[in-house]
Amino acid sequence: MKVTSKGQVTIPVEIRDCLGILPDSEVEFAEEGGKVVLRKKAVPGVRGQRLVDAIRGKSTVKMTTNQIMALTRGEPKQ
Repeated sequence: MKVTSKGQVTIPVEIRDCLGILPDSEVEFAEEGGKVVLRKKAVPGVRGQRLVDAIRGKSTVKMTTNQIMALTRGEPKQ
């Protein structure tokens, strides 16, 4: 694996999968005993908030919460 002129490397998919590294994940590099270590940066609650922010306001169905809950429970329409 080569380092680009910008200092970039590609993290192999096996390592991304193992560490749970997704697009926009924060990672950090550290030197430990002459080796470089890659860690997924712990950022509590950030990913969940990004997901909520991404879908907020995207619905095209005009239903109340009660109507949605009735639909998921299989209750007859009123």
